[in-house]
Order: sequence, then structure tokens, then C-alpha cells
Amino acid sequence: MHHHYEHFWLDPKFWVAASFTIFAALAIKFAWGELTAMLDGRGQRIAAELAEAARLRHEAEEMLRKAEAERQAAMAEAAAMIERAKSEAERVAANAAADALAQAARREKMAMDRIAAAEASAVAEVRSAAAEVATIAARSLIAETFSAEDDAAMIDQAVTELPKALRAA
Repeated sequence: MHHHYEHFWLDPKFWVAASFTIFAALAIKFAWGELTAMLDGRGQRIAAELAEAARLRHEAEEMLRKAEAERQAAMAEAAAMIERAKSEAERVAANAAADALAQAARREKMAMDRIAAAEASAVAEVRSAAAEVATIAARSLIAETFSAEDDAAMIDQAVTELPKALRAA
């Protein structure tokens, strides 16, 4: 069944093709706008994300530089603290050595003083013992050598010479 229409516009195939073409043109026109808007939005989002990533990278690099500078400063401060601690330890060791020497000198002086005191005490004891022995020896020698009359004569002579001895002194 083949139809031949007098005019082409009377053919339903023409109208189907024309309506499809108009529909496709309208669909493309509206869809193209939506599609390009969607692609433009996606491109803008990607560009914004790239800009954000670049900004974050820049911030991270800046933070890294600051952290490196802070690490260097901390290392320098730690080295300075170590040097100060070493010098302080040397100073404390020198002071401790000087204190130990001073304390040893004080103890030596105390020991020498004790020895001197013990020596003086021993000398005093020897003198006391010698004086006691001499007194005992003199007493026994006088007792054996002098009689009671000789003793009385010596006492009388000492009493008479006493005023002369007191004037001389």
C-alpha cells in the first residue's frame, strides 16, 4: 500500500519527520543550554578546587618553611643550652674541687691544732711531772742535808732579806 499524495505536506511521513526535526531542534536547544551550564559549573568547581589546592599547597609550604625555621631556632637554642650547661657543670666542678681543697685544708689545720694541743698538753704534763719529781728530790735532799737549826737560819736570813728584795722588784 503505497500512497502518493498530491502534495508532500499531505504525507504523514513528512509531518512525522518535521515534528521529529522540530522536537530534536528544541530538545537540543534546551538540553544544550543545560548541558553547557552543567559543564561550565563543573569546570568552575574544578577550577575552584584547583585554586583551593594551590592555596593549600602554598600554605603548607609556608608552614613547612616556618617549621624548618623554628626547628633551626630550637636546635640553636638547644646547642646554646648544652654549652651553658657544660660551662655551668665545669664551674660547679671547679667550685666543688675548691671547696674540697678548702675543707681538706681546714681539716688538716684542725688536725694540726689538735696535734699541737696534744703536744702542749704532753709537754705540760712532762713539766708538771718533772717539777713534781724535782720537788720530791729537793725535799728529800734538803731533808737529808740540812738540819732543823740550818732551816731556821735560812728562814731568818730570807725574812731579813725580804724587804730588800721587795724594794728591788
